[in-house]
Amino acid sequence: MQVSESLIRSVVEQVINQVRNSASATGATATSNASSSNSGIAYGRYGLFDNVDDAVRSARVAFEQLRDRPIEHRRRIIEHIRRISIENCVELGTMEMNETKIGRLEHKIGKLKTLGEKTPGVEFLRTECYSGDHGLAVIEHAPFGVIGAITPVTHSLPTITGNAVSMIASGNAVVVNPHPSGKKVAAEGVRRFNQAIHADLGIDNLISLICEPTLESAQQLFKHRSIALICVTGGPAVARAALNSGKRAVVAGPGNPPVVVDETADLDHAARCIIDGASFDNNLLCIAEKQVFVVSSVFDAMMAAMERAGAVRLNAPEVERLTHAALQVVGEGADAHHAPRKELLGQDAVKLAAAAGKSVDPSVLLVFGETTKDHPFVQTEQMMPFVPFVRCKDFDECVKCAQQSEHGYRHTSIIHSRNVRNMTRMARAMDTTLFVKNGPCMAALGLGGEGYLSFSIAGPTGEGVTTPLTFTRERRCSLIDDLFILGNPS
Repeated sequence: MQVSESLIRSVVEQVINQVRNSASATGATATSNASSSNSGIAYGRYGLFDNVDDAVRSARVAFEQLRDRPIEHRRRIIEHIRRISIENCVELGTMEMNETKIGRLEHKIGKLKTLGEKTPGVEFLRTECYSGDHGLAVIEHAPFGVIGAITPVTHSLPTITGNAVSMIASGNAVVVNPHPSGKKVAAEGVRRFNQAIHADLGIDNLISLICEPTLESAQQLFKHRSIALICVTGGPAVARAALNSGKRAVVAGPGNPPVVVDETADLDHAARCIIDGASFDNNLLCIAEKQVFVVSSVFDAMMAAMERAGAVRLNAPEVERLTHAALQVVGEGADAHHAPRKELLGQDAVKLAAAAGKSVDPSVLLVFGETTKDHPFVQTEQMMPFVPFVRCKDFDECVKCAQQSEHGYRHTSIIHSRNVRNMTRMARAMDTTLFVKNGPCMAALGLGGEGYLSFSIAGPTGEGVTTPLTFTRERRCSLIDDLFILGNPS
């Protein structure tokens, strides 16, 4: 079973019962509720604030309350976040889809449900001990305090959900500056989380949120003296701002994940994996397959495998029409580069095909076509369900092109091969945080593969897939010349 099928099937009953006949009504009601949360509810309750200073101050009070509580209370807090994410995934996922208007509804729902189930909590924490002739040293992982977080429009509430579980598990509070295009669903989710936590344990504002986020509020958050750590999930500009803030930053920056297919690969399996990964939430995932480099000897067979698996191939004129419709040049001079147009970012494959002048069935999840290695679709993190395929003379050229297109982000790369030596060579050459062999991109996050889940993948700063330990600082307590009971006293 492929990963996307697993995610969809896990929520399909809810989707059928609650969304098919009432998605519009639910979205309208949810949007109205979110609006009332932003404008009707009194700021300063249940995590909702209109300014950074009040949000940070209240989060600091919440942190100090949590600091005096047992770890079991952290576990209870996290269980409320998990429960709300799972039980409300249809309503909140629909709200996010209606507000952001990008991605796919079933995947918005699936992300919330899966993050609620799989994000690691307090069980991930550990204490280390060293003992010897000179006594005992205990190393514990302590909280930072109040963390400032920036979240993206691509996964507004899911990123908050995952971050909140990890950050609270390690004993922190968090203040979130969400992307403006996802602020309503972010506020509604945060309100529900805090309301449940307060009702159970009497702590409010552990997760605080700026309801009207701006670039200025993000900068204020970065510079605030009571913010001990910054966690950013977003593009190059916000990543640079975090790294230049003067504070320690956990940065989940941009990616442009390449795929290499060599002559030993199971082509039909590779095609299914590429479609599953690149079409998930209409290619909004930063780890998703963005461009594919195929050894020339199996290139035509690979293209045929893609069509057998249900993707639709665009010819050269159609690819160029889509390029002009989907990408635009931004910046000037040396800074000029291509970027996706908002009109097609995260939209369904049927809309991309229409922009290319081709009519396809609405059930089609992905369109693809052959391009050159320097084509804008290869070099740009396009975040839409079109994948360019590049013909390469051999494996070495595939890896070289993959390196060039990944731009040194060291984020994610993928290979389909039965040749273990080729896997090893590519892994060493790419040096990416995530390296997936013979699976869709999501397998790297434990969705169809092994491991744990987070939507904050810190490549630039090196933490990788974040966990509760990411948001801790090490403390060492040493007892000298006692409590080592295995040796003889001198």
